This record gives sequence, structure tokens and C-alpha cells, in this order.
Amino acid sequence: MSLALKDDRKFSYADYLSWKDGKRWEIIEGEVYDVSPAPSREHQKISIRLSSFFEQFLKEKSCEVYAAPFDVRFGETSERDEEIETVVQPDISIICELQKLDDRGCLGSPDLIVEIISPSTAAKDMREKLFLYEKYGVKEYWVVYPVEMIVMVFTLENEIYRKAKVFSKEETIESLVVCDLKVNLKNIF
Repeated sequence: MSLALKDDRKFSYADYLSWKDGKRWEIIEGEVYDVSPAPSREHQKISIRLSSFFEQFLKEKSCEVYAAPFDVRFGETSERDEEIETVVQPDISIICELQKLDDRGCLGSPDLIVEIISPSTAAKDMREKLFLYEKYGVKEYWVVYPVEMIVMVFTLENEIYRKAKVFSKEETIESLVVCDLKVNLKNIF
């Protein structure tokens, strides 16, 4: 279950790196979230299909795709581990500014992030992460609902996400951020 752990202190990426308990964690503005247990089988199928599609599509492009677990670190002004208070593991990230990549993941905003909703993460993905990704300038945020077989797409415009477009299983999403990227959802669900 994705719960914020109650603690008065703010955690950093340096703290995160020291945790050796085998669990998956995220830190959003200093607050710790447990992202265990593993996602459902349907969640995994969608993640694999989308990641594979993106990987094939991006082969000849100057962008790269990464699937969770993959650390995305957001910092206000610093790259120092002790000062980074937000690290998340989106289900899928596409990064076109390759200088943001290092051996530990991505430092800064991916161009496109996909989160696949599960009952334990729905509230966090649609509240905290929506605001977080908007704040740090993630240009496009896709929220996949496996049960309903829909995808909500938020696109950043003037530093604010405009009203989400909702796509059903019968439709094709055309990214406004990754040039020529079109995803026919019947191949995903």
C-alpha cells in the first residue's frame, strides 16, 4: 500500500540511498511513501507493452525510455543528495534531454511520465504526483486506468497542466511532446 510514513523530519535522497530494507520507497517533498507491494499482473502487462512500444519507437530518436524501478530526482536548486527531497519511481519515463541521465537515474524532469493506477496508488498518483509533475515541469503525464481501460493525458501549457484529455481503448493517443509518437490503446489494453 502506498502510504506516507508519519515522521516529523524531512527526508532526502541521501537518506533514501542509505535504506537497505529491500522495499521500494518514494520521497515527495521530504515525505516518505512505501510503494510496496509489487503491482498486479495486469499493471505489469500494460507497463511491459507500453515500455516495449516506446523502446521500439524511440530506437532512432534522441530520447530514452525507462521503466520502474528507475529513480527520478527533483531538486529545487541543488544536485546534492542531501538537498534533494523528492525522488519518485514512475512506472515509465521518457527522457529526451539525455544530459539529465546519470548512473542513478534522472536528475530533473522527464519529458513524459506514465503512471499505471492501482488501488493503493490512485490517490497519490492523481493528487501528489499530478501537482509534483506540474511543479517540476514534466511536459506530459499519462495516467492509465487498467480496469476502466482509459488513459488521461495531462499536457503542460504555460507551466500548468491543461484539462486532461481522456482516451478509451478504441482510441489513439498522439503525444504533443514526443514528436510522431502515436499509441493505439487497443494494443495496450
